[in-house]
Amino acid sequence: HVQENLMYTETSILEEYNINWTQKLGAGISGPVRVCVKKSTQERLALKILIDRPKARNEVRLHMMCAMHPNIVRVMEVYANSVQFPHESSPRARLLIVMEMMEGGELFHRISQHRHFTEKMASQVTKQIAQALQHCHSLNIAHRDLKPENLLFKDNSLDAPVKLCDFGFAKIDQGDLMTPQFTPYYVAPQVLEAQRRHQKEKSGIIPTSPTPYTYNKSCDLWSIGVIIYVMLCGYPPFYSKHHSRTIPKDMRKKIMTASFDFPEDEWSQISEMAKDIVRKLLKVKPEERLTIEGVLEHPWLNCTEPLDNVLPSAQMMMDKAVVAGIQQAHAEQLANMRIQDLNVSLKPLNSVNNPILRKRKLLGSQSDGFFIHDPENGGENSNVALEKLRDVIAQCILPQAGENEDEKLNEVMHEAWRFNRDCKLLRDGLQGLGWDGRAFSDKVDRLKLAEIVKQAIEEKTNLQDLIVFCMNKGKEHKILIFFFFFLRNCLK
Repeated sequence: HVQENLMYTETSILEEYNINWTQKLGAGISGPVRVCVKKSTQERLALKILIDRPKARNEVRLHMMCAMHPNIVRVMEVYANSVQFPHESSPRARLLIVMEMMEGGELFHRISQHRHFTEKMASQVTKQIAQALQHCHSLNIAHRDLKPENLLFKDNSLDAPVKLCDFGFAKIDQGDLMTPQFTPYYVAPQVLEAQRRHQKEKSGIIPTSPTPYTYNKSCDLWSIGVIIYVMLCGYPPFYSKHHSRTIPKDMRKKIMTASFDFPEDEWSQISEMAKDIVRKLLKVKPEERLTIEGVLEHPWLNCTEPLDNVLPSAQMMMDKAVVAGIQQAHAEQLANMRIQDLNVSLKPLNSVNNPILRKRKLLGSQSDGFFIHDPENGGENSNVALEKLRDVIAQCILPQAGENEDEKLNEVMHEAWRFNRDCKLLRDGLQGLGWDGRAFSDKVDRLKLAEIVKQAIEEKTNLQDLIVFCMNKGKEHKILIFFFFFLRNCLK
């Protein structure tokens, strides 16, 4: 176990490292990754920077618990420093995670570079992925985001190891993994079932049960099955006739019933052993699925046959259009991975003429921090405020073709900000994205922004429901409303 008090170095990271603030290696689900150089050795390393909050500390803790394995990206050091970026008025507490540099690129990129990517190579890659996952599962940790983008090669050599990274969605598996985190092509049936149940419970269709539907580490096994399938043929086993930012009904049905096949054109030269491991991993019922030990013991991973047949996936991924399509699909899937329920249902407000709802007088608060004060009145009704927030999500996920997306995003965000400056959750989230009250100072992570706005919508919707309920009741409930806002403003 990693001891919390031994994890963080509080001296300045700049004493030991030079940081290239402008060069970004990429962005994980929790933040951008930059290049840093250790002064004493001149070793190039990767630096991930997170706002210091409980979720970030949990990511660091679980990653460090798992990191002592050759197929998991190593964490070298973690600094707890105050850092002030150019768009910020004051320093913020941040975690700076120094990790080994992975120069070999993502799994799909690696496959596209191989003119002769064979079934044996796919088997060897799978074995390394399974070994990494076995290590996580032995610590009772579910990764929950196993996909090709999170599988990186150490370098560009032929025998470079593949390593698992990004523990932003990882969780100790206590049988209560209640938050469906997923990328559609790699999502397991029980994750969809959990999501379906949660959505119905939220809508009041079925009562909340004392023992909610859960899913566990077997989701990671399902994901391995999908990754094997893609490596072997170049396309996923479950697909939709229509591209979508959310999982379409036809694709959902295929996942829930494990409806896939092995088309002759691509699979005729692929071994029966490979097909067998895919079948045994893509089982709808988790208890029927191979365990991680079963994967490592499977003949396909331990075969002495050459398995030197060249896979069609490499040739397909050499086509730039195909690679672009795969990348686009992954980008679209991130919306589902990071945003659990974009379709937030807003209940109609029967009492919109109520003075509290109409004027939002008690909800107003002065802008603080670095935000530019906008003198325009914030007293429009709450439905408009919510509509403006939904416009931001729409612009993040489905921008209109032919328009300047950055300018449009700034425009709709500014409108939403005018009506929702009272929302502390929104204010704190935007501060971390470089929002100055009128525009973003840097390229913004649209999916992260959409998640922040979605949470703000849910918070405001729950508050409105409380107001409507109380105002439709007696005098005591109305007093409760004013007492609530009195405390709320005092706490601010």
